[in-house]
Amino acid sequence: FLASCAIYSDSNRGFSATNTPFQSAALDFSVAYFFVDLLHYVFFFSPGDALFIGHHLATLFVFLTCRYLVGHGAFAILTLLVLAEVTSFCQNVWTLAGVRKGDSKLAARVYRLLSPPFYAFYSVVRGVLGPVFMYKMGEFYWSGVADGVVPRWIWVSWMVVVIGAISVSIFNGD
Repeated sequence: FLASCAIYSDSNRGFSATNTPFQSAALDFSVAYFFVDLLHYVFFFSPGDALFIGHHLATLFVFLTCRYLVGHGAFAILTLLVLAEVTSFCQNVWTLAGVRKGDSKLAARVYRLLSPPFYAFYSVVRGVLGPVFMYKMGEFYWSGVADGVVPRWIWVSWMVVVIGAISVSIFNGD
């Protein structure tokens, strides 16, 4: 919600726009969240957590470079965050219901009722909207228009991280 409000509070929604104080605060909050979540994964590590740890480190790199290194591009980064997180609530309910469906009639019913709309919603957001936004972002940065404010190595690294995250979320179901 914070990222959405930060995006819509500024009428200059360009891929290389200067980060506003509100967008910077949203990035700071996201950095804090991902850092604390990363600490949780490190302190309570299990072998299956390596993917999540890598994801958190890569995401922190993107947030920190956008916020503190270049000071531009928060619109793009926060939009990607919104697209990534908008499915989270449904995914969490669906996942927990799936885990409990064998021993709870309510969980089985929730899982059965939620599965079709969740699959459709997840597919549209992660399989269509995310990649389309990434394409537009890549097209913009590739044109060189932002090279003066977002160095090429920064936006290329952002693209690599986000394309990797989208690919994993589509093909791994996360």
